[in-house]
Amino acid sequence: MKKKLSIAISSLLLGTLLATPASAAEDESQPPDFATRTYHAAAINPEVLASSKLFAFDSGLAFDYPDAVRGIFVTAHSAGGARFDQLVELVDTTDLNAMVIDIKEDFGHLTYEPKEGTPLASLGIGEPYIKEPRAVLERLEEKKIYPIARVVVFKDSVLANERPEWSFIDGNTVWKNGRGESFVNPFLKEVWDYNVQIAIEAAKLGFKEVQFDYVRFPEGFEHRADTLQYSMGEYAESDLDPVQRRVEAVTDFVAYAREQLEPYGVEVSVDIFGYSATLPEAPGIGQNFSKISENVDVISSMIYPSHWTSYFGIAKPDLEPYKLVAEYAKVENKKLAALKNPPVSRPWLQDFTASYLGAGNYKRYGKAEVEAQIKALNENGIQEFLLWNAGNTYSKGVDYTP
Repeated sequence: MKKKLSIAISSLLLGTLLATPASAAEDESQPPDFATRTYHAAAINPEVLASSKLFAFDSGLAFDYPDAVRGIFVTAHSAGGARFDQLVELVDTTDLNAMVIDIKEDFGHLTYEPKEGTPLASLGIGEPYIKEPRAVLERLEEKKIYPIARVVVFKDSVLANERPEWSFIDGNTVWKNGRGESFVNPFLKEVWDYNVQIAIEAAKLGFKEVQFDYVRFPEGFEHRADTLQYSMGEYAESDLDPVQRRVEAVTDFVAYAREQLEPYGVEVSVDIFGYSATLPEAPGIGQNFSKISENVDVISSMIYPSHWTSYFGIAKPDLEPYKLVAEYAKVENKKLAALKNPPVSRPWLQDFTASYLGAGNYKRYGKAEVEAQIKALNENGIQEFLLWNAGNTYSKGVDYTP
């Protein structure tokens, strides 16, 4: 697979396809008449499309942006299995109205097998978790459920192992974190293009929004930045200090991805650590809340109470979901208010029990705890939210619009 993927990536990134007529029977001896000839969008270089104001992609599916997005996370296994019907019913019978569905998951696999002839088919990274992604989207269209494609960007063990030069090297091997996961290098434009092409294909499938996750360097990167081996690409000659170089690379990727996706009519959102809004920037991972926010349509801070240590004067945040979310919302509102064109705020909320925190440090999350978080957002003027449960088992009886 390694050789196949390497060749396919080179073709994907370096090949420049020229516009070709829709019919091979047309008279090629005549110059192209753009008023009468039809050109296939798939045969045009994405960079050409991105710079064209005349092109607008139509997936053939129609979705309206809801009054306010109230969504759930859906794994590829759920979207492609029996659980999907249950989740559709949950959304259809409550005030929920959106699904975030894994399209490129945490290890770097596509969650479906692209059809032959599409740009991603030759990469060999597709898995048959979602056997018919188009059928999934057609079902969401029927139920008026807003579809968001989750694309995990820089955490990508598959690509890191296939292209070590695009990753971080520890000695003679690709570096792995404590969970055995590898990252690819945010400094490299090749990595950007690889992920942007996946996002474009998600838009072509019919998704109305692309949500980029893991848009960052590995956690704690500042402690290993001088010992790992990696390329800084175009940032090698930068006069910025190491922290600001990382911030610039991450921010530039977000701006670039949004620009490339513009012709496809999709919203662009980014998941970001909640604590990044409380700091000038997260120094190790390259996330600057304000700079990323300036380059997206939606910012989704992950503010699960379980993920905070003693913060906002709250000793055990998991025990006080309302207070934690309310205090965070005040900080975020102030940060976004300082921006000229602030994005929509749509935080990730907790709908799982963090028993790993140990006795006395966590509580069982259910209807009351989910509603408390939503109430805290609403009281601070934030109307949108997403619910995270890795197993897609969501609390019953929740009033999603208290």
